[in-house]
Amino acid sequence: MKRIPLFIFILLLLHSLNAIGQKLYKFQDKQGIWHFTDKPVASSQSDLKVEVRQIKAAPKQLVWLLQSGEERHSQFYIRNDYAGPVEVEIDFSERDNVRATPDLPNRFVVEPGKSDTLFEVGGINELESWRLALKYRYVIGKPLANYSSTISYLPPIAPDQSFQISQAFGGSFSHTDGQNKYAVDIVMPVGTPVYAARSGIVLEAEDDFFKGGTNKAYSSEANNIRILHDDGSMAVYAHLELEKTQVYPGLAVMAGQLIGYSGNTGFTSGPHLHFSVQINKGMELVSVPFTFINPAGQTEEPTADTWLKGVPSSKMGSAIE
Repeated sequence: MKRIPLFIFILLLLHSLNAIGQKLYKFQDKQGIWHFTDKPVASSQSDLKVEVRQIKAAPKQLVWLLQSGEERHSQFYIRNDYAGPVEVEIDFSERDNVRATPDLPNRFVVEPGKSDTLFEVGGINELESWRLALKYRYVIGKPLANYSSTISYLPPIAPDQSFQISQAFGGSFSHTDGQNKYAVDIVMPVGTPVYAARSGIVLEAEDDFFKGGTNKAYSSEANNIRILHDDGSMAVYAHLELEKTQVYPGLAVMAGQLIGYSGNTGFTSGPHLHFSVQINKGMELVSVPFTFINPAGQTEEPTADTWLKGVPSSKMGSAIE
């Protein structure tokens, strides 16, 4: 029987992508000719009047399902470009005369870099044609089904400052879904320094978004920093200022370290810092309750309409790692 070539199609579903922004530079040279470029103007041309326009951030993929081996006996693996682990769920979206070892659907936890072979695919009847299509999705972080923590967090503000909490756990404006149920919004002017509430590794540091407002179209356009802790939880600092991030993915940060500046980007009714602690639970990011340390070294759950006060450095070691 004539063999029909194997067809393999891979589709990434329900994914979370980082974003990379660009600037468009417009200037007129001495001959009167207009130029448009994505490169900054050279210092030798500093006398030129340059207009700069921020271009909407484009998505960047960080998790890839890749193939190796022979066409009719393929191995598949994941390349994870995050600085921390991800959980990946892979399944057939189409299959005809093929089998996988181990069988699909299946979930895999992948550390940063290139994984070993996760599964192999081959034909059931090698004398007949066969085809397949694969789909996959991923969630950042290791799965933590029964997470509990006794760690309290440093307020993400300077020790000599106080800011009001406008929305706390279960807030009716935007803290109603799983990712944000246990989050706090801290009202502060744009440009206020933001500090790490706990030590960890930076997983994401997006600062290319420049718009914000109450239109839900802005929901995915909040500049944010995500920091992985040693127990697998992750702190999220959101609505940050354009191009003011002070950290980068892969960097180890200490509690109390400057990481960025507050802004008004994304789905927001005004300038504030959105702070939450999230875990991967069942291939889904969910927020979990947490407590802050107060100036007396005690722990307390954040409450709406109260004032969050910065903690002196002498109190930092009281409850945080």
